[in-house]
Amino acid sequence: MSENTFPGDKIAQIEEFEAGNNAYDNGDMVFAAVIGKKNIDKESRTISISHKKQLSIPQVGDIVIGKIVAVMSSMIAVSIEYINGKKTVSNVECICSTRNIRRKNVALVNDIIKLKIIGHLNGTIHAAMDDPSLGVLFTKCRKCGGNVVQMRDAIKCIECSWIDERKLSTDFGNSDFIKLEE
Repeated sequence: MSENTFPGDKIAQIEEFEAGNNAYDNGDMVFAAVIGKKNIDKESRTISISHKKQLSIPQVGDIVIGKIVAVMSSMIAVSIEYINGKKTVSNVECICSTRNIRRKNVALVNDIIKLKIIGHLNGTIHAAMDDPSLGVLFTKCRKCGGNVVQMRDAIKCIECSWIDERKLSTDFGNSDFIKLEE
């Protein structure tokens, strides 16, 4: 029999059950993450919360599109706007390491980028862009803010002729990189 739960409700001890969907643990207790009904799976020893609307948290393997909100020396932070082509309003962010990418400028703040989710660690969503289809989908000239065109693995401003590097997606310049919901 299932009961209603609210976010933060204690739903089990970690010795009894592991946290399933829409639940989390603090090493001692399992808590509800959403409003919903408690579901116990005695076979797998998990406890989950069923919720009519699933949270828009990307899972490992999902392809996300978002706007870069911060660029650091060896990583970027991205505000996720689409998960597998569907719009999300969850306002979650992920980080992506840029340490192994041999480019002066992998991406800049406000670029639109496509990434693949590779893990969840310490409450942080981690992504990568090591596939040719992953990388910058849309950018502007960082010197004058003008429109740019692709030149092999670089971009060139059509207004001031500034040439710059980015880790471009094979979908760069295509305006149909998302499926708009009808």
